[in-house]
Amino acid sequence: MKKLLPLFLLGSLGVSASGASAQSLTKPEATLVGTVTKQLPETMSFLEKVVNINSGTLNKEGVRQVGDLMGDELKKLGFAVEWVPLPDSLNRAGHLVATRTGKRGKKLFLIGHLDTVFEKSLPMEPYTRVNDTTAAGQGVNDMKGGDVLIIAALKAMQTQKLLDDTSITIYMTGDEESSGGPESRRDFIERARKNDIALAFEGAQGLHNVTTGRRGSSSWTLTVKARTGHSSRIFSDLGYGAIYEAARVLTEFRRQLGQEQYLTFNPGLIVGGSSVKYDDKTARAETVGKTNIVAESALVKGDLRFLGEAQKEKARAKMREIVEKSLPLTGSKITFADGIPSMDPTPANENLRMIVDKVSRDMGLGPVGAVDPGSRGAGDVSFVAEFMPCLDGLGASGKGAHSIEETLNLKEYPVLIQRTALLLYRLTR
Repeated sequence: MKKLLPLFLLGSLGVSASGASAQSLTKPEATLVGTVTKQLPETMSFLEKVVNINSGTLNKEGVRQVGDLMGDELKKLGFAVEWVPLPDSLNRAGHLVATRTGKRGKKLFLIGHLDTVFEKSLPMEPYTRVNDTTAAGQGVNDMKGGDVLIIAALKAMQTQKLLDDTSITIYMTGDEESSGGPESRRDFIERARKNDIALAFEGAQGLHNVTTGRRGSSSWTLTVKARTGHSSRIFSDLGYGAIYEAARVLTEFRRQLGQEQYLTFNPGLIVGGSSVKYDDKTARAETVGKTNIVAESALVKGDLRFLGEAQKEKARAKMREIVEKSLPLTGSKITFADGIPSMDPTPANENLRMIVDKVSRDMGLGPVGAVDPGSRGAGDVSFVAEFMPCLDGLGASGKGAHSIEETLNLKEYPVLIQRTALLLYRLTR
């Protein structure tokens, strides 16, 4: 027999008493929701602890430290925990994997990541409670908030003995923000394929949206060489120099490709001068130049985001065509590297969205729709999207990801944990 959620829990859900009649939770589900609320102080304390550890992708020690803390929590919940190391040549920390094996319900593959975009060389932005509805800090929603959300939902389930006989694999990668390449995802893909459903906990876009499709991401590098000499001879026998040539290429990229739906390309780094050096391990560039010397070298590094392999390959072909039309006495070369494939919206993903929608309506929160694939960047879930139904955007909500203004929505965070706990419970029955 189904019962309404007790009114004393409505405040934690962000709904009014007038919405109680819309709720349709069983007694175990209502108890599960209440358990999340009771455990919230511990959850927030743990979130603050991990946010205050720098875990930029290239800070291998920091990534591992966060992973060890997550692993300790998962061990307490009965998961077998291991660390998947990567070759030293990849300059990445590795991945955290936690597993439970049972026979009840669907086999779930839950995806998080331990790293952030904030490298150790950047100023540290600690966890700060801005006000009653907002917290700030590096990775507070992307995606330490999502990782802690997973653990909090599972902790509530374990408290109510609802994890017994379930099959759940939690995979938190150490290099989602800057992947070490195909070798770094080999184990990830192999383990995922043993499961029925993949759920990823990148940042939520509010309570009423999830991600059924998202773009892929690859990288590109533009290198330019030109004749050098006294600046008074530019535009004549020395040609145009490397910096003007780099500017030409970027302008044509924007002009010819900038209006295509779902396609974006961002030049995230550019340097030019008499000489250029770039260190992949630290993501640092150095250049030397003078105003009266025509620039001999230029370097641009960027990303390319797309929906589907066809769009990616078409864009690359056009970019190569633009690069080949160099200014006089300059020469440009562009290379591409695959990163994360796209996650195409599928009927199977849509069916998963409908399950989340039902959970949300039963909680009295209203409907849950699918966001425009173009509104999301790439994510680890895309590596396994061709093998099973997937959803993303199930994590923490907030604003300003990848910036010093990154925030977490404290009003929605408890509700998202509760929704996840109920979702996992229903999928594993």
